[in-house]
Amino acid sequence: MSRAKRIIVTGGAGFIGSALVRHLIAKTTHEVLVYDKLTYAGTLTSLEPISGDPRFYFLQADICDAGAVTKAFAEFDPDVIAHLAAESHVDRSIDGPGAFIETNIIGTYVLLQAARAHHERLNSHRRGTFRFHHVSTDEVFGSLGAEGGVTEETLYDPRSPYSASKAGSDHLVRAWHHTYGLPVTVTNCSNNYGPYHFPEKMIPLMIVKALAGEPLPVYGRGENVRDWLYVEDHVRAITTVYEHASSGATYNVGGHAEQRNIDVVETLCAILDRLRPRESGHYRDLISFVTDRPGHDFRYAIDSTRLEADLDWHPQESFSSGLEKTVRWYLENERWWRPLLERNNSGQRLGLKA
Repeated sequence: MSRAKRIIVTGGAGFIGSALVRHLIAKTTHEVLVYDKLTYAGTLTSLEPISGDPRFYFLQADICDAGAVTKAFAEFDPDVIAHLAAESHVDRSIDGPGAFIETNIIGTYVLLQAARAHHERLNSHRRGTFRFHHVSTDEVFGSLGAEGGVTEETLYDPRSPYSASKAGSDHLVRAWHHTYGLPVTVTNCSNNYGPYHFPEKMIPLMIVKALAGEPLPVYGRGENVRDWLYVEDHVRAITTVYEHASSGATYNVGGHAEQRNIDVVETLCAILDRLRPRESGHYRDLISFVTDRPGHDFRYAIDSTRLEADLDWHPQESFSSGLEKTVRWYLENERWWRPLLERNNSGQRLGLKA
């Protein structure tokens, strides 16, 4: 983008959203409005590094509130919508799927309707450069076998209430493009990790439990495989796609970092042994195998060849370098995660209801 634009980031106080906002304020001249409900996983402390910048704005509101969404579009007059607001924890979706249907499907519908009306009011030049960028997940493709990765042509096969709700939102975005001509782009990413990650997700959960000397719960035997993507690599991909991809394009974003869950935990333990040794024993002594998640998909893997070939995006962090940075960040930023842990009782096992 050659000129400064106005960008609304829904879910901008969450993990990936706040990383995107920090990137936009630090690396571009764009103005950014964070539109966030501030649920349990959204926190303004993730935005503190850039909260004083005059190009940063914040609105606490629900994407399901059509009046609030319409007003925000009218007053901020965006050139780009980066839609990251979502309920995203699989275990929580097993316990309470209703919130996932409402936020991920109904909320996306409300945003699309407002974006469509806004787009139609723009002049011809701005209509041509406007983008509604939708951030989705590899989980919509379902479980894979031992080899191969999902491509942009892989058929959807969601297995959890979370992934089904994200699949529904993906289809809505593409339908609004084909039916109404709304300029959209979509990305499906693999598992993100990095700083400011809410401590109910696996990597930050294992870090904070290890530091507390608590058991490290690994589902089943830890054989499930995920492809890991450092969050700052992901936000570079998001900006690359909505800035340069054609309207209607979809790209997969992966980190070239497939790992078994047990290997992730053991690597994390080894880093902690080096950076903050226990008084006795090793952190891996805390590993405890627990009952597997109902319907736990065996393997996800993203093939991001198209993104790399078309738009010259490549992950800059290896899993080793990214995990080291992540562990160091949590060791140095207890003041960020400790209040969240205490406020939300994070770390309690969820998703046991089959």
